[in-house]
Amino acid sequence: MDEIKNARDIAQEKIERVGDITEADRLRWKYLPEGEKLAARFLKEGHDFIAELGAQPTDAQPYIKKGLESVFISAVVLPQSDTAKIRNNRALDGVISLKKDRDAASRLIDQMRQVLDHYTDQGEKQRKATYEKLKDQYEQKLRHAMDKQLGGASGLEGMKISVESLPQFQDEWRRVSAQLDQQYIKLLDEFKRELAIIK
Repeated sequence: MDEIKNARDIAQEKIERVGDITEADRLRWKYLPEGEKLAARFLKEGHDFIAELGAQPTDAQPYIKKGLESVFISAVVLPQSDTAKIRNNRALDGVISLKKDRDAASRLIDQMRQVLDHYTDQGEKQRKATYEKLKDQYEQKLRHAMDKQLGGASGLEGMKISVESLPQFQDEWRRVSAQLDQQYIKLLDEFKRELAIIK
């Protein structure tokens, strides 16, 4: 019983330290999650969130917009599938529709789209070339190790060795692939920070 009482006392002390809860705090706690839910539905189903936003109380709208915008911005990811591409486009369109300075937001979003398109086109070519190079390196290492183990008489010269199923190869590919993606992720994160600042 003392433990429960102590926990309650601790919680009460924290509340007292925070001070009085303002009306803005209450509105934020209530409506920010509403905006996040609206954003999730829009990203999944593409429904008209602007109409739903307009139907909300005026004092709630800034908090709903904040929730919408935070989900939209965080939803932009590297387009590793068609679903991700569609979701990215919806998220970026959603952000533009929420911004007062749509020109600035549109310019920045155009740059983001260029990065995403580059990832899909040039980045994909770079990943395929890097994958093939890594595969060739692993095949050479494996061939060399087998030749060494069998005294140079393995007879593997013309034989194709499949290294793609080896755990070591898969681990190395994941590491290399993550490094390739990181340059795009870093750039996208910078754009996201800038986009969040635009009014």
